[in-house]
Amino acid sequence: MSAPDQAAPAVVPEAALLGRTCAVAGRLQRDMRGWAEEYPSLFDAKPFDPALYSTLALASAFSGPWLSAAELRIANRACLWCFGLDWLVDYAAGSPREVRELVRRCRAVVDGEAPAPGDDLTRFLADIRDELAAAPAFAALGAAWREEFARMATAMTREAEWKAAGVVPSYAEYLGNADNLGFSFVFVSHWIATSGTAEVTGTGDVRRAAQAVQRVIRLLNDLGTYERDLAWGDLNALLLGVTREEVTAQVAELAARARDLLAPLRPANREAADYMERQMDFCAGFYQVSDYWGSM
Repeated sequence: MSAPDQAAPAVVPEAALLGRTCAVAGRLQRDMRGWAEEYPSLFDAKPFDPALYSTLALASAFSGPWLSAAELRIANRACLWCFGLDWLVDYAAGSPREVRELVRRCRAVVDGEAPAPGDDLTRFLADIRDELAAAPAFAALGAAWREEFARMATAMTREAEWKAAGVVPSYAEYLGNADNLGFSFVFVSHWIATSGTAEVTGTGDVRRAAQAVQRVIRLLNDLGTYERDLAWGDLNALLLGVTREEVTAQVAELAARARDLLAPLRPANREAADYMERQMDFCAGFYQVSDYWGSM
């Protein structure tokens, strides 16, 4: 007697999968709008328009389409906080001294101090810190989180000092300062929140891969935001003696290197590796069409 026929697994239409991902992004966008209302002085500038919240939510949802809005919460909170910090550093602060003071206040919170009274920047950061500290993986990854914050803050301060002094960095110096993008800080925040266990392996290799992905996204951003950077007075790789073709070629080289670093992570850290690779690929498509920031 032959074995009974087994029903083949149902094939979920691609449109249904995309619909679910967009629904998660919609929930995240509403969350972001709520956070902006909770920390109002940090997000009251015109460029924090509805499309910024929408596109940031889409970026995380499509990077981890297997994750729920709750599981992507910290990634979105950390990302939105970084946009608030970036705005203060690049446009609201009037001098490197003011930037260093912003960074000092944030470092204190990262190290466990209470936020400054009435300061939405440090209040939001303290709330993120406290959520992360409750996660099982924070014991293993808390030091990495603090280190990634320090790298980001140092890079942001360095760029502010270049700008104030009228220094034009070399292309290599600029790319070496890619920590100012904040991707690695946000990713480590997400990793802590989604690990679900105190047992974390491959921390150094995962962070090296994140920093490699960060360099790719740094250049993808510059290719996509050249006109805005010109108008807003920002640094951009294309202003540093390299052509669009040369930067595009280096993006391909750096992306290949990043994939080489991501591949061996998958046996122990598949979701982390997949999330980073999908974020890199999402940005490759996104920056061909648009930018996150609204207009001034």
